Amino acid sequence: MRAIDLNADLGETVDGVPTADDEAMFALISSASVACGGHAGDAASMAASVERAARFGVAIGAHPSYPDRAGFGRSALRIEPAALSASIAEQLAALVGVGAEVRYVKPHGALYHAAGRDPLVARAVVRPVAALAERLGRPLPILALGDALRDAAREAGLPFIREAFLDRGYRADGALVPRGEPGDLLRDPDAVAAQALSLARDSRVTAVDGTVVETDAASLCLHGDSPGAVALGRAVRRALDDAGVPVRASW
Repeated sequence: MRAIDLNADLGETVDGVPTADDEAMFALISSASVACGGHAGDAASMAASVERAARFGVAIGAHPSYPDRAGFGRSALRIEPAALSASIAEQLAALVGVGAEVRYVKPHGALYHAAGRDPLVARAVVRPVAALAERLGRPLPILALGDALRDAAREAGLPFIREAFLDRGYRADGALVPRGEPGDLLRDPDAVAAQALSLARDSRVTAVDGTVVETDAASLCLHGDSPGAVALGRAVRRALDDAGVPVRASW
């Protein structure tokens, strides 16, 4: 049975206060996308994430955002591509600077969605990632959704890893149900675990209207700050472990 990665967005401290139970979540996942100052996080939280990753055997990924700490990176900003690339480069450098062995990069929030559909934004995101990969002398995958970001990554010679979401509902076209609409969030641990098994074993997810959607996702995401995230994560790991699905990062 193929291995599957389980990732969570962590290290998202705001004014020194964590938004998730990072200690518990690190024990359940194989990859951690660590906030590196754009929307949340600081040197102390990044260093704590690096320490936890080493202790739990978790791959570290950078989780850059629009430079929007006030809005937690949830709104797209009007920013020139060069300025956006410079901000992302600064965020990546901050995480590397605390000793992180960055294994992949996953944009956060509004930047994730904008880069997935807008080629200009996608290239602005990929440019500093490609520069860091060259300095490191090894591939640095982009973890995300969206054709524009996939194409920009491939143009730059970077691997692109598609992910799927365990605590979000899907539409029949494979898009996520927008937040605030019926079926947007999955809160029941059994439902989230069932979605994880379907994605890991069958590469499928059932949309809110009952349509079965095929996906080639190699990584499954749980939002660390979702209500009951730890309970959801434990249910997912139990289901995957009981089914014999190896959980590990392959990058």
